[in-house]
Amino acid sequence: MASAEVITGKASASAGSAPVPGVPANVDPVFYAQLKFRRRQYEPCIDICTELLQRNPYDRAVWLLKTRALTEQAYVDDTDLEEQGVADLLMDDNAMAQAPRPGTSINRPGTSSARPGSSLDPSIRPVTASGRPMSGFLRPSTAATAASGTARMRTGSARANSAFRGARAGSARPLTSLGRRVRLGTASMLSQKGGPFIDVQRLDLRKYAKRPQLAKALCDFLLYHDNNPRKAVELAAAATVVMGYSDWFWKSRLAKGYYMIGLMREAERQLRSALGHQPIVECFLELGKVYLRLDQPAAALDAFSRGAEASPSDVSLKLAVARTHELVGEAQLALEAFRRVLHYDASSAEAIASLAAHHFYSDQPEVALKHYRRLLQMGLFSAELWNNLGLSCFHAGQYDMTLTCFDRALSLAGDDAIADVWHNVAQVAVGLGDSALAYQALKVALAADASHAESMINLGVLELRRDRADTARSLFSSAQRLAPHLFEAWFNGALLSYKLGDFQEAYRQVSQALEAYPGHADSLELMKQLRRLFTLT
Repeated sequence: MASAEVITGKASASAGSAPVPGVPANVDPVFYAQLKFRRRQYEPCIDICTELLQRNPYDRAVWLLKTRALTEQAYVDDTDLEEQGVADLLMDDNAMAQAPRPGTSINRPGTSSARPGSSLDPSIRPVTASGRPMSGFLRPSTAATAASGTARMRTGSARANSAFRGARAGSARPLTSLGRRVRLGTASMLSQKGGPFIDVQRLDLRKYAKRPQLAKALCDFLLYHDNNPRKAVELAAAATVVMGYSDWFWKSRLAKGYYMIGLMREAERQLRSALGHQPIVECFLELGKVYLRLDQPAAALDAFSRGAEASPSDVSLKLAVARTHELVGEAQLALEAFRRVLHYDASSAEAIASLAAHHFYSDQPEVALKHYRRLLQMGLFSAELWNNLGLSCFHAGQYDMTLTCFDRALSLAGDDAIADVWHNVAQVAVGLGDSALAYQALKVALAADASHAESMINLGVLELRRDRADTARSLFSSAQRLAPHLFEAWFNGALLSYKLGDFQEAYRQVSQALEAYPGHADSLELMKQLRRLFTLT
């Protein structure tokens, strides 16, 4: 981002003698607008600048101040990897035609990490036996590839089918990242009274490129507010020529525009050139993001590591290293990276939550409870945190606090988390022996989210306890259709078919269970019994 200073000029003359609404008497309106900007009160700043520009449209200081305020109002930290829609995944020109080697791709992590006891072991993520902690720090890019260990084992056709089928009404249309930006840009332009604030099509960008401060503010405005990367690239290219190809800022903005358009290799070249002029942390982060988008985690780790060497005290680069190790399934390396983050920043909520989840799955709920209490002491209040506190209290034997924590979690949960909380309430109820409460909680979870496959699986198990085999089979089939990567749905369906005498269907479903989780001991034993039966007949 460009610096927050504005060009001071004859600002008082632009205000005129008439008072400006919202500005105290005997106070210069431009100075008051700058004060609001530095206090991050962008709405009053924009209103004052709009009034001043109506009186004098040629006041460059006020124009620059309003541009910076609109940019900061719409600014988001885009150094993290962004979510890819199904259209991005299917129409990616940078995707490799051949299958990558294990351990060199986010979509195909190392084969050793899928063994029993590793981070990708589906049995570590308890679904039918005990509760499942919720991170609360799920990054957009990991929603499709690393939301859970078994999500990476999903086949390509199943992933595409589930991506095209939205979980809720209005979410069935595939979305591209650039298409989302274009629509947001149109909406933001129409929100201005009397039309857009800046008519980009009528601007002479080569003229603005010769004025560095105006050009930097305008470029950020095009990228973050108007979401017009093509015009931003045009302006950045002209400014790069004016600066003699020696300014890292314009090369980084060129790379950002290329990334938004989808030209990853051009973005990579610009970022490498920018780092050749000056080692900027933001450039290292964006270069790693480009490599991750190209599905090259090893190159991304190299970029993040070089940035960490150039800026040893920067925490964002160490967090990026830990996240990348998580994406490729290297749990131990990710854990060490998160511990290094806490060495430099003891209040990193993401690192603390990741360590807490690790200890929870390592049968150390007491240690996980200490980490979650630390987050609570830091002032974090969320449904995920209270949910994890409840699970940790339950497994640590502190039953008096368990339901209280879940009650807090339910009061804070939104539409995207309410089903998970009720699912975990049901797990606790099963552990306490209250099947009626567990049955009711799973019903509520499915009422909140009809596509919650884990709740369907557990509800099917409870229906079997009530001797309702047809209902259980229907629930298992629905779970298999909604989440084919969950081996529990296939195994439970196979076991039910085996007990009902349908050996052919049991063989088909247990084969699917072993495809999702090759090391599942119960599925292997069931497969052995079925093959023995087929051999005897």
